[in-house]
Amino acid sequence: MRPFLLAAAVLISDQLSKWAIQRTMELGQSIPVVDNIFHITYWRNPGAAFSLLPFRTTFFVIIGILVVTVIIVFFRRVPADRKLLQFALALQLGGAMGNLVDRVRIGSVVDFLDFRVWPVFNFADSAIVVGVILLSWDLLRTPDRPPGRTKVG
Repeated sequence: MRPFLLAAAVLISDQLSKWAIQRTMELGQSIPVVDNIFHITYWRNPGAAFSLLPFRTTFFVIIGILVVTVIIVFFRRVPADRKLLQFALALQLGGAMGNLVDRVRIGSVVDFLDFRVWPVFNFADSAIVVGVILLSWDLLRTPDRPPGRTKVG
């Protein structure tokens, strides 16, 4: 149950941060936090990562629903002792739900974290990326056979 609480916390944090940006900034406005390094920039992304496939909202809503469903189904198969995997999936689930809510609600994703050398992104995107990194790490450090089994031949 705790992984779902983490996913909910990611979703709520993501939506609250986006709500604050939308209520306090104009679209396109940029506020330097560390000049030429990090800005808060209110932007809407009508596409996927790096604004690929813009204005395909229905497509991305369907993909988002599929991703959320697959993560939830996969969660049920994760052993209780695989805490890192649960944590990674919870981050991905919360992030996917955060961006899905935006697409359903306004037809695009609200972005605001701007490191100037990278496209503007949001908290949900960060959770997804960290979740994928942790998932990869978990898969790389997990043996491909159960303990005690040896390869024959």
